[in-house]
Amino acid sequence: MTSDHLNFECALITGGGGGIGKALASYFIIIAGTTKSSLESTAKEIGAADYYVLDTGKTSIFPEFVSLIPQKHPELDCLVNNAGVQKPLEVSKLDPSEFLFKADEEININIRGPMHLTLQLFPHFRLKPAALIINVSSVLGFVPFSVINPVYNGTKAWLHFWSLNLRTQLRDEPMAKIKVVQIAPPMVGTDLHRDREDPDDNKKEKNPISLTVEEFMEEVAEKMEREEMITAGEMGRGVVGAWYGSEKLGGYRKAEVGRG
Repeated sequence: MTSDHLNFECALITGGGGGIGKALASYFIIIAGTTKSSLESTAKEIGAADYYVLDTGKTSIFPEFVSLIPQKHPELDCLVNNAGVQKPLEVSKLDPSEFLFKADEEININIRGPMHLTLQLFPHFRLKPAALIINVSSVLGFVPFSVINPVYNGTKAWLHFWSLNLRTQLRDEPMAKIKVVQIAPPMVGTDLHRDREDPDDNKKEKNPISLTVEEFMEEVAEKMEREEMITAGEMGRGVVGAWYGSEKLGGYRKAEVGRG
């Protein structure tokens, strides 16, 4: 599954203050996130053109943000939907009201955020000769083996299928050439597990199959310009490769032709 080289002038990356987002931001220009201090230090460290405080779980503030960004950065032609949260949610351990509160937060950030931001930037992107959307999902969107994260798994499955369908729909647009790329990280040693009993259980010293951020980005950087579906590490390649090599993808290709 290959595409033309992914060329862009200016990119906006959400969740760019740390972890995979910070690593990805080294390849991009503008970062956005919820913590001003992290954004400020990251922007200085990587030489970002600008940074913005943005809570991607609060879609009501997007219209003002989206109207501002193209004015300040008319060269913007790439969006990286990286911001995401993961919360352990077990129905036997949590009161339903607490479960639902945390689940809604995950859904708002992991689903509604990327969808709203992408669609609200479409009018600007359609004015460009080419544009790029990169969605950061997870191998858990292909096989939900992290049983304590049922909502997170579901949100990443949504992002996977959203990316697949969006790519198909945009191929038919005659005016703009908007590419859609999906990055599906395996277990990477970030702070994503901050809400677990052991927030470091995704670090290599505690879990040998985990990748460091540097190891993950080394593979991602090699594939960034040539692939629509990007993952890294033995676990990531195995899980994602099995899905794309199965009958599921063949069935989807038939649906693409018939647009059913």
